[in-house]
Amino acid sequence: MDWKKFNRGVFLVNVLGIVYDRKSKRIIIGRGEKDPYMKTLSWRYPGGRPAYKKDLGAYLKLEVRKKTNLNVKVVKVIHARTYKQKRQFLSIYYYCESSGKAKAGESFKEIKWIKPTDIQKYFSKSVSKTPKEVYNFLKSLK
Repeated sequence: MDWKKFNRGVFLVNVLGIVYDRKSKRIIIGRGEKDPYMKTLSWRYPGGRPAYKKDLGAYLKLEVRKKTNLNVKVVKVIHARTYKQKRQFLSIYYYCESSGKAKAGESFKEIKWIKPTDIQKYFSKSVSKTPKEVYNFLKSLK
């Protein structure tokens, strides 16, 4: 697609789950395969690019299940953003609560439960850095 033809309104949407386990008070992240669109991205939140047949929340549940084996309840949208490096990408961050036993699945080589405030240790590069709005939300999780 020639993105230069469009001056606004056309995005590649990515839905991301901030998957929280209330018992352990941790969130899950996964180490992924190299993404052809974001080559520097290693650790990431579970999610993906949605198809057109389902709503975004239903698609996020499916993607989280495929990548982590977890069933999630999608609670709310936390934040949406585009990227300075790739303006055509739009990521929507959702807060989700988990149930089930996690294991690495589709496109994740490894998964890890971490303290929400430890996210910056894993997402330090500018393309993957957690936006301050999401980080502030993570700090509020109890």
